[in-house]
Amino acid sequence: MSYWQEHNIEEKITQIMAGVPVYDPSHHFGRPFLTAYQIAIEFADRYPDDAAGLGFQVGGAGIGQRNSLAQYLAKELSRGINAGPITHIEGGFLSNHKLNAITFDNNGEIITSSLTNTQYPLSMFRLRPT
Repeated sequence: MSYWQEHNIEEKITQIMAGVPVYDPSHHFGRPFLTAYQIAIEFADRYPDDAAGLGFQVGGAGIGQRNSLAQYLAKELSRGINAGPITHIEGGFLSNHKLNAITFDNNGEIITSSLTNTQYPLSMFRLRPT
């Protein structure tokens, strides 16, 4: 059994997404998306033992590692959405076109996306509309 399954990572991410405020529930766009960075930051805050158990830093430019928590969570969510076990979450991409930088607040530490100004878009996810 994988760490993902053993520690119910999908359910924990679902709880994170369910807690995101929906500012206008009647708006036709539906729930907001979260980037993989936002999910990773919140995951590390809520579940520090799991984040440590996975052995990844949250991510961002300049961490000195190719793999990050944000990348791992995005990869596993994408894999589950594509294969079918994850049906209540949908994914998408934020294009890097004309995007110079995007930063995230990790408890006062500013994280800069390592994907801006590259050929790779930022993964983002949300709970599917019901």
